Amino acid sequence: MRKLLFAQAAMLAATLAGPAIAADLPLNSEAPFVPRFTWTGCYLGGQIGGGFAQKDITDPVALVQESFAPGSTTGITTANLSPRGVLIGGQIGCDYQFASSWVVGIEGAAAGSTMKGSSIVGLPAGNPDSALVEAKTDFLTSVTARLGYAFDHVLVYGKGGAAMAADRYDVSGSFTGIPFGFTGLENRFGWTAGAGVEWAFTPHWSVNLEYDYYGFGTKTIAMFDPANLFLGNVDVKQNIQVVKVGFNFHIWGPGL
Repeated sequence: MRKLLFAQAAMLAATLAGPAIAADLPLNSEAPFVPRFTWTGCYLGGQIGGGFAQKDITDPVALVQESFAPGSTTGITTANLSPRGVLIGGQIGCDYQFASSWVVGIEGAAAGSTMKGSSIVGLPAGNPDSALVEAKTDFLTSVTARLGYAFDHVLVYGKGGAAMAADRYDVSGSFTGIPFGFTGLENRFGWTAGAGVEWAFTPHWSVNLEYDYYGFGTKTIAMFDPANLFLGNVDVKQNIQVVKVGFNFHIWGPGL
């Protein structure tokens, strides 16, 4: 009888102690929530790259010869210049990423340039004289729309919009022993299109590699020789290609 009472008492104690023991056991912690990476936000950054231009200048021979000896030029001469140089600048923009991983945005960029090229053309009417034709792009800017697709931290995109180039042209030399120096300046508007890939290696920093093409068409440039008080025109057709590396700091973007 005593054994039976003892066994029942032990079972009752175990039953009452069960919930208290369970309450003391550690609960399984839930996995922390990791927000999805997004390209939504604004950014600013810098860029460095190389520029490769093609500038076809028509007609520097007539510019010089018709100034000194009107009616002495026959035919048309085009100087084909291929300026090369470095571009350094910056950009600012904003992006918005949709749930489908498509990204749209707008960007403004500006860069100083060392792109410069030259060519020598003969002056038949002033034989054996010649003229040095030079072209330089000092500044390149653009405002573009951007459309891309995000693969998590990697964004592949295309872009297009309006562009402007600040150019200088010089035609210098001597004609029958008389020195001359024509100069023309312009801010030319055109269009640009390009593509690139960008990698966000931290929540706020990204780096990209980009190619851009700039089309500026043909425009007549007024040239002036202050020493001889000569005025004349040349036609310049040009395009520019740029390959650049950029880095961006994202504000209000991923990680905030």
